[in-house]
This record gives sequence, C-alpha cells and structure tokens, in this order.
Amino acid sequence: MVVDDDERLRKLLKKYLRDNGFRVTTSKDAASTRAKVKNITFDLIVLDRMMPGETGLELAKSFQFSQNIPILMLTAMSETENRIEGLEAGVDDYLIKPFEPRELLLRIHTILRRLPRQNIGIRPSLIHMGRLIFDIEREELKSDSDIIGLTTTEVSLLKILAIGTGRVFTREELIDLLNQGRGARTVDVQVNRLRHKIEEDAKAPRYLQTIRGQGYILRPDSI
Repeated sequence: MVVDDDERLRKLLKKYLRDNGFRVTTSKDAASTRAKVKNITFDLIVLDRMMPGETGLELAKSFQFSQNIPILMLTAMSETENRIEGLEAGVDDYLIKPFEPRELLLRIHTILRRLPRQNIGIRPSLIHMGRLIFDIEREELKSDSDIIGLTTTEVSLLKILAIGTGRVFTREELIDLLNQGRGARTVDVQVNRLRHKIEEDAKAPRYLQTIRGQGYILRPDSI
C-alpha cells in the first residue's frame, strides 16, 4: 500500500509499482490506512512521513506492535536524527525525497527478500466453491477439467476476493484495487457478472456475498 497525501505522487507510484508486478492500493491519510489494513493483508506499506493530522511517523509507531507489516518510509527530512526516529518507530527502511523510482523498487525487493516467509501475508492457492476450483496462481476457474472463461476484470476481482478470503471489501477498496475509475456501479456490475459464473443461483449467492452497508466477501467451501 502507498500512503501519501500528495495525490499526484500516489498515482505515479501506483502506476510504476503496478507496471513492475505489484498489486497496489493507495491511501491519503492515517485514518483510511487503518481502515484498509483491517480488511486487506498487505506485504508492505510505502509510507510518507509528513501528512496532515496523524503523521506517518505516528502511524508507524502505532503499528509497531499491533501490525506485522514492513514499512518503507518516504521523507524529505534527511538529518540522521530523523532517520533514527523512523527506525525507532519500527520502520524497516528510509528513503529520502526526491528519489529515483528504481531505487524505491530495489529497496522494496530488499525488504521482502529479508523477511521470513511467515511474516509475509499467507495466501491460499486453491479456492473450492462447490464443483468449482479457482487456482489463484494460474488465474484459472475450473469445473472438473473444464476451464470457465473469465474476463480480465473478473479474474482480478475473483483473485482479490480469494486472497482476502473471509474479509469484507468495500466498493471503494475494490474500485481502487481494480483500477475502476468509473465508480461503485461498475464494481456492482462486475460482481453480478462473476456471480453468474460461480453461483448456482446468482440472485441468492452462497459464495460471493453482499454484506449490507459494508461491501462484498468471498466465503468458499474450503481453501
């Protein structure tokens, strides 16, 4: 997740990291970051230090013992004392603004490589829904040996829900994760289309359920 109050920088980093193989969501402040962390398992947070309201440093301190997520902090503050403050707050690495995107990418890979595997979000590989099996790694939905055709957006949606099995995703989060800038209605349409492919009765879904007032959740038979 990229957390920065600068909208332009958020968009640039999101595009760059996505182009380099990461699934990225963004947040503009501490409050929205906390909300997303409750519902999504993140492998790493790229966090701006100076934000209005609760700062990135304060957020990192609060996550130090409550969340097991590595943090790469971005800051324009280059003094040694500032870097020490960040490291004492539980930050894994520190990158001074302005920076080269390639350096950010290298530092992210370095952090993820040195973490024990158990500290990185554990994700299922096969999701069972009745006679259907969704292979997350291969991005294939099968019924027995037959592959069921899914659009690119349907694959992305099912993959997000499958990786976050048991978590409620708000429409806003899905808009962000799917890069669907056209709004909540577009997400609702995609959910409905996917239901017609994974549910026996799309009007009474067993697996891809709506949580009224909150969003959508995937509840498979087994993982």
